[in-house]
Amino acid sequence: MKIDKRVFIVFFISSYACFLMSCNSDSSKAAFDPSPVKTPVEELSTFQLEPGLKIQLVASEPMVQDPVVIRFDEDGRMWVVEMRGFMPDIDGNGERERVGRISVLEDTNADGVMDASTIYMDSLVMPRALALVQGGALVVERESLWLTQDSNHDLKADTKILIDADYAGSKLPEHSGNGLLLSLDNWYYNAKSRFRYRLINGSWTRDSTEFRGQWGMSHDDEGRLYYNYNWSQLHADLVPPNYLSRNKNHTPTTGIDYGLTIDRRVYPIRETPAVNRGYIPGTLDEAGKLVEFTAACSPFFYRGATLPSSFYGNVFVCEPSGNLVKRNVVEENGLLLSAHDPHPGKEFLASTDERFRPTFIATGPDGALYVADMYRGLIQHEAYVTPYLRDQTLSRKLAQPIHYGRIWRIVPEDWKPTKTKKLSSASTEELIGYLSNQNGWYRDMAQKILVERKDRTIKESLIKVIKKGDNLFGRLHAFWTLEGLDLLDTELLFKCMLDETPLIRITCLRLLEPFAKADLDVQAKLQEMILSFWQKASPKEILQISLTANVFDQKHKQQTLGGIIQRYDTSALIRDAVMSSLQDQEFVFLQTLRKSSGYKTNTAGKEIFLEMLTTAIIKKGHPVELSNLLEMLNVKPKHFEWEEKTLLTALSIQGRNRKAKPIQLKSEPKIFIRTDLPVEPSQLQTLSAMFEWPGHKVDIEAKQTSQLTDEDQKQFALGRQHFLTTCAGCHGTNGAGMNHLAPTLIGSDWVLGNEKRLALIILHGLEGPIEVAGKGYDIPEILPVMPAHSTMDDGAITAIMMYIRNEWGNNAGPVSKRVVGSTRHTSQGRVVPWTAGELNKHMIDTITNTSP
Repeated sequence: MKIDKRVFIVFFISSYACFLMSCNSDSSKAAFDPSPVKTPVEELSTFQLEPGLKIQLVASEPMVQDPVVIRFDEDGRMWVVEMRGFMPDIDGNGERERVGRISVLEDTNADGVMDASTIYMDSLVMPRALALVQGGALVVERESLWLTQDSNHDLKADTKILIDADYAGSKLPEHSGNGLLLSLDNWYYNAKSRFRYRLINGSWTRDSTEFRGQWGMSHDDEGRLYYNYNWSQLHADLVPPNYLSRNKNHTPTTGIDYGLTIDRRVYPIRETPAVNRGYIPGTLDEAGKLVEFTAACSPFFYRGATLPSSFYGNVFVCEPSGNLVKRNVVEENGLLLSAHDPHPGKEFLASTDERFRPTFIATGPDGALYVADMYRGLIQHEAYVTPYLRDQTLSRKLAQPIHYGRIWRIVPEDWKPTKTKKLSSASTEELIGYLSNQNGWYRDMAQKILVERKDRTIKESLIKVIKKGDNLFGRLHAFWTLEGLDLLDTELLFKCMLDETPLIRITCLRLLEPFAKADLDVQAKLQEMILSFWQKASPKEILQISLTANVFDQKHKQQTLGGIIQRYDTSALIRDAVMSSLQDQEFVFLQTLRKSSGYKTNTAGKEIFLEMLTTAIIKKGHPVELSNLLEMLNVKPKHFEWEEKTLLTALSIQGRNRKAKPIQLKSEPKIFIRTDLPVEPSQLQTLSAMFEWPGHKVDIEAKQTSQLTDEDQKQFALGRQHFLTTCAGCHGTNGAGMNHLAPTLIGSDWVLGNEKRLALIILHGLEGPIEVAGKGYDIPEILPVMPAHSTMDDGAITAIMMYIRNEWGNNAGPVSKRVVGSTRHTSQGRVVPWTAGELNKHMIDTITNTSP
C-alpha cells in the first residue's frame, strides 16, 4: 500500500490538538487500554489496504464532522451529511439539539484534496439522508423528508418544503428510513422503509414498495437494488421493485431481500473489545477480535473504471465495529446472485485505529472509491448500549471526544487527480454521450440531468443510442431516460423486442407494460409476440415474461403462464413470479393445469405450486370457487392421489389460520358425507369450521381449541409457505424426508425438542451423521451438510419453526417470538455448521452455564 504524502497540508489546524490527546499512546499496551485519538496523518499510517491500491485523505475535521452520507453533484462537488447530534455522551443527552448540518466540499485546484467548504444547511436535528435534485436537495431531518432549494446558486438552501412527515418511521437512528437512492427506473428508494419517491408532473409522489435493509443502499448496472442488515452483510432484489408483491392472495418467499452470502466472517487487524455483544462467547476470538458482522452497513456496488477491472461489479460493505471494509465478488448464477470474499482472512481495507468507523461508501466522477469515516469511539445508539459496552466505553475513554470525521479516497497506486468536467454546463449532446461512459457515475448523472431538463427534443438522439450504441448499459440508460421524459413509443419498443441482446428485450418487456394496459391493440401484439418466442427464451427472459403476463388478457395469460410453470416449476423464483401475475385468476389456472398432460405425474415443484394456487384461492374466499375446490376432492378412493392430497393439505392449513366469517355454501360438500376417503378427522373438523351450509352452522365458541393462539396460527400458515420454498426440496412437502437428501421431520426430537437447538440448526446448518427417531442417517442416505439459512430474517425462521413443530402430528406448541433473535445474538461468531454431537454438547454447556 502506498501512502500519499500530500495530505499533510490539510492538517495544520487540527493536528496539534489531536497530537496532545494521543501523546500518551503506547502500541505495546494491552487491548483494554484506551484508544487515543489520532491525527489524520497518524490514522493514515494505520490502514491495511489491498495491494496495488493507495488510500488518500480528502477531507477531515474541522471541515467535516461526523459524516454519515456523501454524494457528488453534477460538478464533482462532494455533499456531506454530518450527524453531529449523534451520541453526544454515553447517555445520548443532547441528541435532539440542532447541531447537524449538510456541507458542500470542493477541490478548487484539482489536487485531490478538498480545500473549500460551504454550509448548505445547518441547525438540523439528526440529518440522515440526502439526494441531490434540480436546484437543491431532498433532505431527511427530524424523521421528515424535505425539499430544499438554492434559488440564487450560492450553495446555501433558501427554502425548505415538507414532502413527507412520516418518511423515517422511527426516531431511533438504527431503525429509521434512509437512503434516497435514485435508481435506474427514475424512482428514489430507501432502506429501512416501504416508501419510494418520484417527481411526477411537478409534484413529489410517494409510493409503497417492498421493505428493504437497514442502512445504505446501491444498485447494479441493471438496476437491481442491494442492501443489508447489521447481522447479514449483503442482500439484493432479483426482480424489479413492486412485481412480486402485486397479488394480495399470495405471499412471495423469494426474489426480494435475497441473501447473497452466508459468509459472515470478518478479519479485523486489531482487538475490538468495544462491540455491543462482546460479552457473548463467540463474538470475539481468542485474540479479542470481532468474528462476524455485527454492524454491516452501506453496501456499495462499484461501477467505476478507475480501480482495476477485477473490482467492477464488486460490492463493498462497511463494518464500523470491526474498523474495516469488506470486498465481495458478486456472481450471477442463472436467475440467482451470490457473493464471496475473494481473500478470506484479509479484508479489503482495515485499520488498527479503533476510532476508524466507516459508515458510507460512494464513488464520484473520478471513479475512485470514497469512504466516509465517522471517526469516533462510540457508534452504538444509547437505546441499545449494553452494560458491557457502557463499561468498555467509559473505562477506555471512547465516549469522547466527538465531532471528528474524515473522508478517504481509494485509487490505484499510479493514479493522479484531474480536473472534473462540470456537467451542469454540458450540452444535451454531451450528456447523451455520457450515458455510455465507462464510469457508472456518469451514466447515472447524465440520465438524471437529462430527465430533469425536460428537453423533449432529444428523443431521436436517444433512439440513436439505443439502435446504434455499442455500450449495452448506455443503451439501457437511454431507454430509461426516454421513460423519465415520457417519450417512449410502442414502435420503438416492439422493434427492440427483436434485439439480439436479452437485457434489451427484457427492458422492452417492462416498458411495454403500461402501454399494453392502456391499449388493447398493443396488448394483443405483445401477447402474440410472446407466444411466438417464449419457448426459446432464456431463463431471465422467462422470469420477466412471467411478471409482464400480468397485463395479458385471461386467455393469453393462462396459455403463457401454463406453459412456463410446467417447464420451470423447479424454480422458486419463477413460481412466485407466475403467482404474482394471477391475482383472482388462480382457480381458473388451477383447473387448466389439472387438465394438462404435464400435471399427470407428480414432482415436488408441481406439488408446491399447486398448493400455492390453492392457498391463494382460499385467501380470496370466493364461495363458488371454494365449493368447486371441495368438489375436486370428491373422487374415487383410488384416484385420491397427490393432487387431491395437496389440495386437502392447503385447505386444512389455511383453515386453521382463517378467522373470517364462515363461507356460505349452497349444499354440504361430499367430502363431509363420504367415509371412504383418506381424510383425517382433524382435517374434516378444520374444514367444517370454515364453511356453513343449510343445516350446518359454525359455533364459534365450540371451534376446535388449539394451544396455538390466533397469531401463532398466522405464523404457522406463513411457515408452510417458507417451508415449501426453503425446506421441502430436501425434506419433502410432507416432512417425511427424501432419500439421499434429508431425514424426516416427523416425530424428530431435533424438531420437537429444545427450540433454541432447532434455531441453531436453521441458522448455522448441520453436518455429518445424525440419529432421528431412533434411526441413524449418514451419507449417502442424506446430504453431507444441511446448509445454513442465516440470511433469513428472524420472522421467517420463527414461522418455519412454528410450522414444522406443529404439523404432521408434531405437537410441540408455540415458538417464542424472541427465541430466534436471541439465539442469533448468543451464537454470534458461529460461522460453520454444527455436528450433532457438538450441538448437543453446546446445549448441555449452555444449560449448565445459565443454571443458578
